Parts: sequence; structure tokens; C-alpha cells
Amino acid sequence: MSSPAPVGEPAAAEANSAVERLVPDELSALALLRARGRVRGVVVLLGPAFVAAVAYIDPGNFATNISAGARFGYALVWVVVVANVMAMLVQYQSAKVGVATGRDLPELCREHFPRAVSRGLWVQAELIAMATDLAEFVGAAVGLYLLFGVPLFPAGAITAVVAFVILALEQRGYRRFELAIAGLLGVVLLGFAYDLVVVGADPAGIAGGLAPHFAGSDSILLAAGIVGATVMPHVVYLHSALTKHRVACRDDAERHELLRFQRLDVLVALGVDGLINLTMMFVAASLFHGTGRTGVDSIEAAHAGLARMAGGGAALAFAVALLASGLSSSSVGTYAGQVVMQGFIRRRIPLFLRRGLTMLPALVVLGLGLPTTDSLVVSQVLLSFGIPFALVPLAMVTRRADIMGPLVNRQITTAAMFCIASVISLLNVFLVYETFFR
Repeated sequence: MSSPAPVGEPAAAEANSAVERLVPDELSALALLRARGRVRGVVVLLGPAFVAAVAYIDPGNFATNISAGARFGYALVWVVVVANVMAMLVQYQSAKVGVATGRDLPELCREHFPRAVSRGLWVQAELIAMATDLAEFVGAAVGLYLLFGVPLFPAGAITAVVAFVILALEQRGYRRFELAIAGLLGVVLLGFAYDLVVVGADPAGIAGGLAPHFAGSDSILLAAGIVGATVMPHVVYLHSALTKHRVACRDDAERHELLRFQRLDVLVALGVDGLINLTMMFVAASLFHGTGRTGVDSIEAAHAGLARMAGGGAALAFAVALLASGLSSSSVGTYAGQVVMQGFIRRRIPLFLRRGLTMLPALVVLGLGLPTTDSLVVSQVLLSFGIPFALVPLAMVTRRADIMGPLVNRQITTAAMFCIASVISLLNVFLVYETFFR
């Protein structure tokens, strides 16, 4: 039987076909895009990293950053910085895979790894998708509740509908989808920029927080949650799918040129993410830890504290940012799920069925009235367990010249990738020990 067309490929193929009809023989698609001008010729090549970046400021980040800031002040600032730098390297490697091979990471795993390994990676990726949806749906539902008083369970259903509407834009062209996601990312940035201006921060505390240190075993648990909320397994798979057919390259020289713009894309998009995550922690550290309110460890309590101590405008900005984060990241999560299934096992299921299956844990949490912030933090810790299962295959693929060609990784880059996976694995071992043997 013939395999289904990859997610997003019809729109990309149609766009490239239209370009090729308009481009003279002596010009390539990349050359035509670059000919649009110094600014437009760069902007048009950006976008995939902004889609992936949404996962790095999803509601799980709200939970972990607020909890860390309220309980430990600026002590874990360095964790956010380190996690963001790791995320930049990882996402660039994923983008590089798509540009170099014309395949996404799940497809390459299926083609080059033993069948049992590929299937095992697919099963764990689906489980991670459920943990991802838990954070995104619960966060968006809480945002709707804070803004409009919608009960949490119906709010979760509304989130699913809106996520499908946003995702439908991709079927009408990848650029519309990218712009919609980037717009929601901008809403989150503006919301927390406003809150930081209102609340303020302590420069000396921030500087002290850049020195690596922990404040007890509880801070290590939160550090693992921050890493799990920042380096997201599902967008490691997704980013390679976003770049594999986006711009047609004639030769390796053009692939090298395109990679320079993918690097810029990652630096800008994830740089914005890093600022947002740091701002979340700064606001919580200044407003709550700085005033002795270290027990503020839920999104609802943070919203109430902002309203009481910083005014209704700050609380409104927080709630709007939370809603934008949940809606955008849930759309991206569904897209990533299709890429994972399609790549690993060459199968697709209807989006409604996929969304229904992966959102079940979130609906259970909302329906039973379980603590939302605790659920979000737990989901991020679970995500951290899935990170090595995405990073190790990525490192193994990018080190192989028979797959990557001239764009194969240098040994130092491969070593850095395995080092990241090792650090995260060690954090996970510590979490298991603290949870079950202490």
C-alpha cells in the first residue's frame, strides 16, 4: 500500500511547485526568495523555529517557573538559561536534519534503526504526547476560567475546538500557520513584559541566580521540571518536518546557505522564549518570594496575587498570556503527533481521533478537579524522561555522513548532544530516587 503524504507536505509542495513555475531556469527557489530584498528576503525564510518555540513557553513553563520563583527566588535563573541554550542547539540540529536529508527525524529512525527500536520510540513518543497535552489543555482551560469564569472541563473542550481552527490554517499554507503561532507567541511576550514593568526585579538577585547552585532536593525537582518544560521532545521531531520541504535547494551550497537562516530563526525564536521564561521567574521571585509569600505555587494563586498586589491590569495580562500559550501549544502538539505517527509507522489517523485520545488525561484532571498546577509540574517532569529518547536518535542520525552528507555534525557537536542527554538522564535518576526511595 502507498504511504500517506506527510503532514504539511501538500501545502509545501504546492508552494514550491508554484515557485518553480515562476522562476527562470537560472534561478532557484531559494535565490528567488533572497531576491525579495535585504529584509524581506530574510524574514520570508524565518518561521519554523517560531512554531517549535511555542512549546517552550507552554503552560507547563508557567507552572514550573512560577513555583521556582516563588519558592527559591532567583536561585534557579541559571537553570532557565542553561535549558534555553540546550534547546537552541537541539532545535537547530532538528532543523538541520530536515534541510540536509529531506526527511524528518521519525522517518529516519524508521529507515535506519531496527524495527523494534523504531516501534519502541514511537510508543514512548505517543505517551509523551499525552503528557504534553496535559500541560497545554489544563493551562488553556485555566486561562479561560481566569478570564471568563468558564468551568475547567468545558474550557478544555473549547481549547480543543480552537486548537483545530488554528491547525486548519496549515492546510491553507504553512505561512499562515506560522504567522498565527508567531502572533500568539508575541501576545505571551507582551503580557509578561507588562507584568515585569509593573512588578520590577532585583538586578543583584538575578546576577546571583546566574551562578549554578541548588537550594536542596526540592529545587532539583523543580530544575528537572524546568528542563522538561523547556527542552520538549515532540518539537525535536516536529522541527525536522517543518524544514524538510519548506524551501527547495538545488545543491549542497544552497543547503549550507539555508542553514544559516535556520540558525538565525532558532536564535531569534528561542531567544524570545528564553526572555519569556526568565520574565516569568523574575515576576514570581520579585512579587512573591521577595515579600515572603513562598507558598504561592499555583497558577490561580499567582493570578490572584498579581491582582491583589500589582493591579487588575497585571492579572489580565497574565491570564491572556496563559490562554495564548495554551491555545498555540495545543495546536502545535497535535501537529507534532501526526508527524510522529506518520514518520515512525507510516500511519495517519483523523485529527479528531488523535486529539481525543491524547487529551483524555487532561480531561480526567479537569473533570476530577485535581490540582492544576501540581498536574502541570508533574507533566513537565514526565516530559524530561522523554527527552533522551528524542536526543539520542537525533545525535546518532546527525553524526552519520551517509545520512547527512556534507552537513554531517562535527565530533564536538555530537559530544555536546550526548552530554545534554546524559545530564537530563542523571536528573531523571535522581528524581526516581527522591520519589521512591526517600
